Amino acid sequence: MSTDERADRTTDLSAQPSSSRHPGIDHVLPSASLKSLAHPLRVRIYDELSSYGPMTASGLGERLGESSGATSYHLRQLERAGLVREDTTRGKGRERWWERTPGSIAIPDARSLPAGSAERLAVKLVEDEWFRSRETNFREFVLEGDQVFGDEWLDIATSDTINLRLTPDQLAALVADIDAVLKQYIDAHKRTPTPGSRPVQIHINAFPLMRGEPTEDDTKEP
Repeated sequence: MSTDERADRTTDLSAQPSSSRHPGIDHVLPSASLKSLAHPLRVRIYDELSSYGPMTASGLGERLGESSGATSYHLRQLERAGLVREDTTRGKGRERWWERTPGSIAIPDARSLPAGSAERLAVKLVEDEWFRSRETNFREFVLEGDQVFGDEWLDIATSDTINLRLTPDQLAALVADIDAVLKQYIDAHKRTPTPGSRPVQIHINAFPLMRGEPTEDDTKEP
């Protein structure tokens, strides 16, 4: 298949709508791209390219404990879905380097999809793999970080748990403020990393606790 033919069959994520919930998200995945991503190894490949930058199929295979044939196949499927692309600035001869397609993505809100549909099942699979990846990355840092990083990193890395009681509007305001700060750093450092920088992953979870009860209004007269 020629490059032109391959491009004709590749999803263009730039044509997809952005997220109204989070202004830093460039594209909400269309159904075809979502279902293409909904494979455990493809999510892992996508995460590796997102976190660490361009790699070859064989390099990905070594990192993920898979054969280069398997990673090559899944890279081609991700390419057709518009999620990865060849990095033509690297490589020699037949060696192909792959990178994540630029731009941040979001998966559709599962509530907007029919119960039991392929799209809703795909959302759940991708979410599960993302959560597993986040937990694995954090656990590795906690258990082995002091063997890899110096004090300049260990002294500033943080994991905070803060318990508050908020209304939906107050939580929305908090999330908007966090998004605004994150966007400043994304705009400043995403495309032009500073020399000496390392891949850094930021996890921010903001959600109501399942077993919590609403705060009663003590100002109401009995």
